[in-house]
Amino acid sequence: MCLTYHSNDVAAQKVVSDIIDGGGIAKAVKADVAVEADILSVFDIIKQQMPPLTALVNNAGVLEHHMSVMQMSFDRLQRVFTTNIIGSFICAREAVKVMSAKQGGKGGGIVNISSVAARLGSPHEYVDYAASKGAIDSFTIGLAKEVAEEKIRVNAVRPGVIYTDIHASGGEPDRVDRVKDAVPMKRGGTAVEVANAVLWLLSDEAGYITGTTLDVSGGR
Repeated sequence: MCLTYHSNDVAAQKVVSDIIDGGGIAKAVKADVAVEADILSVFDIIKQQMPPLTALVNNAGVLEHHMSVMQMSFDRLQRVFTTNIIGSFICAREAVKVMSAKQGGKGGGIVNISSVAARLGSPHEYVDYAASKGAIDSFTIGLAKEVAEEKIRVNAVRPGVIYTDIHASGGEPDRVDRVKDAVPMKRGGTAVEVANAVLWLLSDEAGYITGTTLDVSGGR
């Protein structure tokens, strides 16, 4: 497994250690998915140092502070859309080149991380983030149809309110606790619950599923 991360060296190395302790193979590579050269370097490392690629999870994303659309700057929009949309496109592009059965690859699976925000729009908070995730939903459908004959499945997981650090980026680290009563299950989700959905979509059990978005949202 090749894990990319933006800045938290300690957390990245902890994940690598946990995987290795569990008998797996793992390597952490510092990279910014908003920079094409970083992505290309990651895939070079994968080709040279890792087993043949059969799975990609597009999980990187950014969330800015709450504000209305009329307050959003061009720089903010560029950061959000470059990271959340273009970064996923470029990662998927490079993964398809490696995994495509028509190119000599073994096939595989891609899972894009979307958000329930794509359905809700996130008014007065982060419409830009919601719009970027709406683009991910469309991207998932289109790419799935493009590469189905190349033995590559493409799906998305759409989390709801999940206990992660991303809410602090929006200026409200306790957001999950504030909004959880709006969730039918009356609680926030966990990163493990999202990860389990991703792993299932990548597994053989989901072998006839592509172009699908799976909500992990407590019914919201």
